[in-house]
Parts: sequence; C-alpha cells; structure tokens
Amino acid sequence: MVNNKLKKIRMQKYMMNKKQFCKLIGVVEQQYGRYENSSYQPSLEVALRISKALEMSVNDIWSLE
Repeated sequence: MVNNKLKKIRMQKYMMNKKQFCKLIGVVEQQYGRYENSSYQPSLEVALRISKALEMSVNDIWSLE
C-alpha cells in the first residue's frame, strides 16, 4: 500500500486550504483530494511535479508500506 503525507505537509508546512495548495502544486482540487486520502495515486509525472513544487523528494511525500 502506498501512503502519503500530503495533508500533513499542507497543514503543517504551508498552512493552506486545499484550493490554495492545489494552485501551488498545479493539480485540480477534486483530483488532489483523491491523492490526499490515498484513494488514487498520481502518475509518476504528477508525483514529480508535486515534489518539485514542494521542494521535497518523492520519498518524503510518499511511502510504501
């Protein structure tokens, strides 16, 4: 199972609501909600874009359990 820390990062590091955060990372809000609750995983391209926008490694955001 793949888990992520997107909500934790959004709330603790950026203190933004979903709409603001989605604008920062370039993802539509509906799709981002699926990523955040782990019901859907982003493509590799989107994961890399998100990690670049957050200035974090993919491994710092997602983990395999």
